Amino acid sequence: MEREKRIAVFGLGFIGLPLSLSFALKGRQVTGVDVSEQLVNDLNQGVTYHLEKRGDTSIQQILKEQLANRKFQTTTDPVPALAACSDIIVTVGVPVVNSIPDLSFIKSAVTTIAAHLRKGQLVLIRSTVTPGTTKRLLQPILESSGLRAEKDFYLAYAPERIAEGRAFEEFKNMPTLVAGVGPKSKQRAKELLGIVTRAELVEASSIEVAETSKIFENISRDVDIAMVNEFATFTKAIGIDVFEVIRLANTHKRVKLLKPGPGVGGYCLPNALYYLLPRALETGLSLQLLPVARQVNDETPLRIAGLVLKNLPVPPARAKVAVLGIAMKDFSNDDRTSPALKVINILQQAGVKIAAFDPAVPREYPFKVSSLDEAVRDAHGIVVLAKQQNIDYQNLSHFRDFMGKERPFIVDTRDVYECSEVKERGFCLETL
Repeated sequence: MEREKRIAVFGLGFIGLPLSLSFALKGRQVTGVDVSEQLVNDLNQGVTYHLEKRGDTSIQQILKEQLANRKFQTTTDPVPALAACSDIIVTVGVPVVNSIPDLSFIKSAVTTIAAHLRKGQLVLIRSTVTPGTTKRLLQPILESSGLRAEKDFYLAYAPERIAEGRAFEEFKNMPTLVAGVGPKSKQRAKELLGIVTRAELVEASSIEVAETSKIFENISRDVDIAMVNEFATFTKAIGIDVFEVIRLANTHKRVKLLKPGPGVGGYCLPNALYYLLPRALETGLSLQLLPVARQVNDETPLRIAGLVLKNLPVPPARAKVAVLGIAMKDFSNDDRTSPALKVINILQQAGVKIAAFDPAVPREYPFKVSSLDEAVRDAHGIVVLAKQQNIDYQNLSHFRDFMGKERPFIVDTRDVYECSEVKERGFCLETL
């Protein structure tokens, strides 16, 4: 049946869009469903600001091709999409508000699915959620349709594990966890995932195990980053270069330290602890290490702003600072909960004028400027908060021509510069 080749994907963000296009590239008819009319209109016109590539082909080109050959379309109306498909994938995000996961968006999406659920359909949850959410919240909503999971329809969970910027490659080559409410649901999910995944499909004994494993993956990176950010405070205090120390430590075959930076942003890592805490509190468990690591990363932007303020040659109210990169990590267009925005906010509260340049981030801000020259013109210093392809960080002589008369400074949080070179060009360099 033609319906067996049709998939509905709920949520068309950093996960849902490349996942939808991955299925379309394999010949499946995919309808993406999202509540944002602006997003849907943009996508149907072939417009996206994502920086994903499949080999040398940009996601923009892939999107236009799949729209043209009618393998992919988007809509805000879920009813026709649900009526036409056999498989439903949910990639709706669970934002954290005041340290509490907001399940309203995924609950709304699943409620809509339940209203139109048919026998034989698969509902595959790919969102990151608090352990127990699928079975305790989402399954009852779906079964309010009168259908029963594993008997009338299939319900499974397979957390996404991709890194932004490598989505197409990692949907194909990253081992994928999969669990179901029963063996038939798990098998059905494996068949669907196997369309795009060539790596191992790793079976979990239960959905709750898979949900928890995903959260542990994210928290482990958050803790690793907190560790090196704290290392940076130590090396700073004794006057040595943390990046050199880490490079040397990583020559040990069993050591793989990450690099410190201005903090942790994006949708995944900062939220991970707060997906875990509700179940920990429910059991009466008081976690100790993980909240401290989260606090270290939350406070890092304040430390970075302090380095900038320390180097100002004039009072903050008379100072201008150029910010290079406002994305939440290097080579990304994602500025959600970006530590760069926190650094900027702290500096602005101190009275500093900010001119930030990041050509990859589409969102507009009052402090964002349209060119590198505009950012550095008359600035007293530069703070590098994210690396981007279209920022020429090394054109220091050009920067110097635009900047103020006082010896300018650079605060480098991304290991961009060599100290000797920067000083030769007339700058003071401050690293982590």
